[in-house]
Amino acid sequence: MTYPRELIDPIILKNKEFDLEGFVFGNGDFSPDIMLIGEAPGEVEIRTGIPFTGRSGKELDKTLAIAGLTRDQVYITSVVRSRPFGRKTMIDNTGQKIEKRPNRMPKQQEILLHAPLLDYEIAQVKPKLIIALGGCSLKRLIDNKMTISESHGNIWHGKIKQLDTDSNYVPSQQAYDIFPTFHPAAIFYNRKIEPQLIADWEKLKKILAVRAI
Repeated sequence: MTYPRELIDPIILKNKEFDLEGFVFGNGDFSPDIMLIGEAPGEVEIRTGIPFTGRSGKELDKTLAIAGLTRDQVYITSVVRSRPFGRKTMIDNTGQKIEKRPNRMPKQQEILLHAPLLDYEIAQVKPKLIIALGGCSLKRLIDNKMTISESHGNIWHGKIKQLDTDSNYVPSQQAYDIFPTFHPAAIFYNRKIEPQLIADWEKLKKILAVRAI
């Protein structure tokens, strides 16, 4: 997808005010019925320039297959397009201090900064169904009080949050269908949710069959 320079340039420039690096464009079919929205790129994605190409990408491919989908049938993007990193000082084997920059969750200011990009993509793609991968995506789209643990596996229909000219979130004019489910990387930290994650994608396959998507 081609982004207007007047949209993307100010965001990339302002990234320097935060602990953000790189930029990853959305990827996949540019006129799909289904749009997947994740959290933010990680270290691997910044190197490849493609969303979900790290460990979580392998898990995403597995879950897509459960629903009978492949990457070329969907459009994949994220709430924040640059990698949020933390700063952690460690001592190496030689006794020298080194700084590590691990992945972290994006902050609200960073989500707000990148909000116009996501709004633009949704407007361009016009998806029949949006799959919210994880809590960050769910909260950005619908409500900060919503959680994946309570909402996963069920279609939510309504107006989503979009940014107005005063940098405030307002309801979109159009209503959307949102299918929340766990972020693919969530099972790395909690394997107990794997059966629920699989069940979500099995349910999604049935929904897609009924809707002929």
